[in-house]
Amino acid sequence: MPFADHRPEPADLDRFRNLCGARLWAKRLNDISQRVAAPSLSGRAAQQRHALELVLARLADPKALARATPAERLALAFAREAVQLAGSLPVPQRARLRAEIAAGLTGEATLMPLFHLLRTAALHRSRGFEVTFAGLAEEAPFDLLISRDGVEAEVVCESVSAEEGREVHRGDWCALVDKVNPELQTWLAAHPGRYLLKMTLPGGMATDAQVAELHARIAGLLAAQKRQDSSADAVLKLDPLVLAGAQASVQGLPAQLRAQFGEEAHLAVTAGPGDGSVFVMAARAGRENSIATAVTRRCALVAESRLTGTRPGLLAMFVEDVDRAEWRGLRERLELEGAARRWMTEPAARRVVAVACTSRMELFGVAPPDGAPEGELRFRNPGHPMGKNPALAPAVASSL
Repeated sequence: MPFADHRPEPADLDRFRNLCGARLWAKRLNDISQRVAAPSLSGRAAQQRHALELVLARLADPKALARATPAERLALAFAREAVQLAGSLPVPQRARLRAEIAAGLTGEATLMPLFHLLRTAALHRSRGFEVTFAGLAEEAPFDLLISRDGVEAEVVCESVSAEEGREVHRGDWCALVDKVNPELQTWLAAHPGRYLLKMTLPGGMATDAQVAELHARIAGLLAAQKRQDSSADAVLKLDPLVLAGAQASVQGLPAQLRAQFGEEAHLAVTAGPGDGSVFVMAARAGRENSIATAVTRRCALVAESRLTGTRPGLLAMFVEDVDRAEWRGLRERLELEGAARRWMTEPAARRVVAVACTSRMELFGVAPPDGAPEGELRFRNPGHPMGKNPALAPAVASSL
């Protein structure tokens, strides 16, 4: 693991904040702090999404820095690597790097794509390749140029959100729960008990309009004290909550619910005020998630637009917005492998010698089985003429 032996120093954070711009960094942390302070599902989701920035902010405290976990030390090592990269670039190219950092500190964006780029470069250096940041240094369409034993390859570092493969977006689910929750508290006070609202959404939920419509449907069902509400867009069914051990602490419910409904279900638990009342919402789309397909769909786009075709190309895909169980399931069910190998038979893959997939688990050193054993999940394209070149083998050989 690159940087695994890095010993964090307070100066690393100071230099990184200066690279970001002290004013921009402070504004970003203030914005994130306000979002995560909200007692809502959206606030918890923001805390998870922006965990990297929050970790770097916390490590500014010398006591926190002294107790930094291995994952936190890796985060700081990537920050130091960004500073070192900036120092190696001429002024115009350094400005490009600063622009990328500023983009990652704006809106819903994060610094994860930049850290993915830095980690990918470090991985290839650890495998014996010389690495050039061609995208920053020369405005090449690809990000890295790697070479070994006289053989060169282009590397594209791309991020793709798992939301692109979900029929029900997690962000919209959080928004729905936050809208419904205050009303559920009032309803539970008037109707104490334990309830389960199961929702099947054949058309998915990926827009503000769909969130608003479903919110109105739920409010109407509760107001009318109905048990079911069905349409082509949503099937809602309200039943008593029957679950082994459900009369015990509410804290144990999420694990039991996840075991019953599976990793693709969206779940929310609302507890009533002190009387043991609970309202559970569980939602599923009308069809399974297609995260692996979303990854290869992005592969097709960047292979055509960001590889020159004059050298073998590697696609380093960072899959964002997945949790541990979901990422492990994608790998164990061979969904990513199957989608990647099918895509490699298509004309769009002719420039690609290998595809590698990683997530936050690998970036921050999570050990198997939650993280990929070799730090990435990699698939060689058997149809590429350079696929068996020994010089490229450390970067393209399949990891399965």
